[in-house]
Amino acid sequence: MHCFVVSVSLTYAQFAPTGQVAGGEKDAFHFNRLLGRGMNLGNALEAPREGEWSVTLRDEYFQKIKEAGFHSVRIPIRWSAHAKPAAPFTIDDAFFRRIDWAIDQTLSRGLVAVINVHHYAEFMKEPDKHVPRLLGLWKQIAERYRDRPDRLIFEILNEPEKTVSDEQWQKIWPQVLAVIRAGNPDRVVIVGPSFWNNLHHLDKLDLPTKDRRLIATFHYYSPFEFTHQGASFVAGSDKWKGRTWTATPEELAALRKDFDHAAAWAKKQQRQLFLGEFGAYHVADMASRACWTRAVAREAEARGFSWAYWEFGAGFGAYDRDKEKWHPELLEALVEKK
Repeated sequence: MHCFVVSVSLTYAQFAPTGQVAGGEKDAFHFNRLLGRGMNLGNALEAPREGEWSVTLRDEYFQKIKEAGFHSVRIPIRWSAHAKPAAPFTIDDAFFRRIDWAIDQTLSRGLVAVINVHHYAEFMKEPDKHVPRLLGLWKQIAERYRDRPDRLIFEILNEPEKTVSDEQWQKIWPQVLAVIRAGNPDRVVIVGPSFWNNLHHLDKLDLPTKDRRLIATFHYYSPFEFTHQGASFVAGSDKWKGRTWTATPEELAALRKDFDHAAAWAKKQQRQLFLGEFGAYHVADMASRACWTRAVAREAEARGFSWAYWEFGAGFGAYDRDKEKWHPELLEALVEKK
């Protein structure tokens, strides 16, 4: 199979030559460079209960990620499954301690940690009804971690779905940001657009001009019929089996057009972008998966985007938990050695 992707230097300097704000303080540009190349620890803490989706986090996973050359870890978390349904929406203390542990495992290795609210299904069905609970969850999260190092980053909500309109989301997420800022005035916060963090909805995301500690995010799984072929959670995906991706001129042009669109928005807004998820499901052939992954990662880096691969060791996994080793093709595609 032919797969040729031009490598680029990893600079993260496209939109900010210094990464500083007035007074010399570190801003979002600086932290986006620290995020660099990241890994999602998916199918673990965002499952209804850890372990139900086959993944239970172990301390060696964090060490493997560090040793492989990644810079950050995104930790998806289903807080809503561990919190009371009524005000003040108290989060279970045992679950909080488990999150403490995951953050400690990340930060103690010099990695940047991103924690989010993930798979809040009830919110997606009735967003307006669940705004008070979302605010209540973040009030507790923000207060608990307010004194943690600045290498802990908050992400407001994973993939607001199409049931949460652009207009609704633009009214909701600033309320969450205000709750976070009450005790974390300087912490970097990540927020993405609606429609599953779709890059074509970035222009619907209106960030407050004065808050320079914000990073915008988007997710990328295009072409979907390639990345999600045979996925049990996608209806009709079996008919896509056999799709390949070989970095043809047409395939690369489509990828570059999408990323140029995102980069143009970032440049206009003077914001940084975090590609929070991208990955190809294991049913696709490994050569195609590696080819697509390399292309997405290098094109992101060429535009100054930080990124986090989806995900460590499950259906999209770069790491084989049974064999306790990386899939070499995917690891090389992600952290290409110079």
